[in-house]
Amino acid sequence: MNRATFFLTVAVAMGSVFGLANGAEIEPGELITRDNAARVANLLSPGNYFLARQGMEMKIVPTRDYEWPAPYKSSTEQYSPQVKLGPNGELQNYRAGQPFPLLDPNDPHIAQKIMWNYQLGPSFSDDLDTQDDEIANYAPGHAGVPWSSYYVGHLAVYRNIGRNYVLPVPTDYDGNTGIMQRLAVGPIVVPIESPSWQSRWMWFVWYRYGDPQKSDLVWSAMNLGWSNWPGPNVTPTDYLTGTSFFGNLDLQSLFGFAGKFEDFDFKFLGEKEVLAVVHAASLPAHSCAADGGRTICPENWELRHVYVVEAKARRPTRYGDIPPIAKRIFYIDSQGWFITASDQYDHRDALWKTLAIFNTVRDREYPDSKAAVYSFDHLLQTALVDEDVQSGYSTVLFTPSPNRARHDTWFVDQGIISQRWIVPQRFTTFKEYFY
Repeated sequence: MNRATFFLTVAVAMGSVFGLANGAEIEPGELITRDNAARVANLLSPGNYFLARQGMEMKIVPTRDYEWPAPYKSSTEQYSPQVKLGPNGELQNYRAGQPFPLLDPNDPHIAQKIMWNYQLGPSFSDDLDTQDDEIANYAPGHAGVPWSSYYVGHLAVYRNIGRNYVLPVPTDYDGNTGIMQRLAVGPIVVPIESPSWQSRWMWFVWYRYGDPQKSDLVWSAMNLGWSNWPGPNVTPTDYLTGTSFFGNLDLQSLFGFAGKFEDFDFKFLGEKEVLAVVHAASLPAHSCAADGGRTICPENWELRHVYVVEAKARRPTRYGDIPPIAKRIFYIDSQGWFITASDQYDHRDALWKTLAIFNTVRDREYPDSKAAVYSFDHLLQTALVDEDVQSGYSTVLFTPSPNRARHDTWFVDQGIISQRWIVPQRFTTFKEYFY
């Protein structure tokens, strides 16, 4: 089946049936609450269904297409025929666009190919900067008010491969370093309620290499100085990328999944239709009053065709008494190649945490945006919910914060971030990088 025929088949399926949970079809216009959550039991991941039963209200809306930007389409057509997997699952001959636009469910390597399609999907390809974000943590039994909150100045990414918009394209290797992606998070203000908030901050800087045998390099910085954890055999790196760094959220859960593929074994579990937030109405996202602010609601949920992939960690190490996430189940949109939900399991194979990811698709952040106006629609994440279903603690990453003055905060493929911007030596002061 070619790509056009596949998506036509999916569109017909999504447009005609909204799934059967208890014998009745779900119709656009319905509001799902804790009282009727059973109606969508078959249309959510087990973890996201837990959130619905807890009170996350869902407005059911018609499915809308997510169109690829024209430069990404062109790169896919030009470069994908030459791409293949190496002996360790690494990409070979990749330049830009989607690596594997045609997938065969009988291919023994389909899971790895799906994950590369996700990693190098159309959401962004060159650089990304989200500003004025917020991490809010909620405790069980304390509805409405987070027990801690942290402002985040930047969540920034620079890609050295797969570039489509800002010169140089399609690659930008600096002295053959082998770095394929740089990421920076910070300054994270600890905490925003503290009287001495301007003296309590930290940064994370994270380098990923194209060589599957070369481990990620992670730095953390605070006003006391830098530490360097070059993993994968150094315990603090396991902590940073395997459990959490603020609240429930771990670095590997950014955007749904940000782990190094060589640290996981992937398994294709099939395809299905699920409800997901792709065209959110609210930006900034609204805390859910119906569940005490633990998620985002009410928001628009539409039916999406997804690939379901299991990721098992190859290194079941621990940091102190904190176990790592042993297994993750990803729900990956087959049209936009973003993760809509992820359920995470502990070492006993019990559901531990769930991610619900809220997105919108726009050519500008706000109707009156001036700084970030795009020629093509872009996928913008409005929030990421990470809830521990065992303990009841919940973390919401707002992108951007609903508590800051409204201004353009999403900059996608605009050249705002350079590879020389994401270097540890730059992040030595607080005020310069916090807007």
